[in-house]
Amino acid sequence: MTTSRRNAPAGDRRVRRTHAALQGALIKLVEEQDLGQISVADVAEQAGVNRTTFYDHYRDVHELAEAACTATIDTLIESLPALDPALAAPDAEPARSLVAFFENLAEHAGLYRSLLGPQGSARVIDHIRSRICASVHVTVRLNAGAAPDSVSTTDIPHDVPAAFTAGALLGVATDWLQRDSPRTPNEMAELTWQLLVAHHPTDARHATT
Repeated sequence: MTTSRRNAPAGDRRVRRTHAALQGALIKLVEEQDLGQISVADVAEQAGVNRTTFYDHYRDVHELAEAACTATIDTLIESLPALDPALAAPDAEPARSLVAFFENLAEHAGLYRSLLGPQGSARVIDHIRSRICASVHVTVRLNAGAAPDSVSTTDIPHDVPAAFTAGALLGVATDWLQRDSPRTPNEMAELTWQLLVAHHPTDARHATT
């Protein structure tokens, strides 16, 4: 179970309130300045707590940033398509799922622009990339008929198609955000899906097992 720095259960109401206050403060601050420019003192002041309280729960601003975007990352990953070329019709579910992916990015554009940009967090970028890679690997395995209890989101094998997909999605998303989202989520979904299908192996089910 996740705990605070002083081992209070994450389910404790006071801990949840403090986490929400700190995460909300960071999200507000990151809309106004780059993540790399935000200090622990800035977050503590915005949240109305002292620095000691901050360090009771998080090591630094980057750890807080990862926690603040975890729920959103989970939503993004849940929206990812299976990336099966057999579903490449314009109105296929994967294309619609990618719309949700880009809509979520747009909703939290300030946070993700800071997290994924040149002054962002390598730790958070790797966290997002690895979560996407694991999700794609598991989805393709399940679609290929693997038993659910035989597929894990942790310690996945070397899966080149999954790694390619994760890197491509992260790269496209980062470029889009850094350019202030010049295309709509629908446009980005259509373009990205076409590229992923074009560069994905003929049979996505041949991912490493």
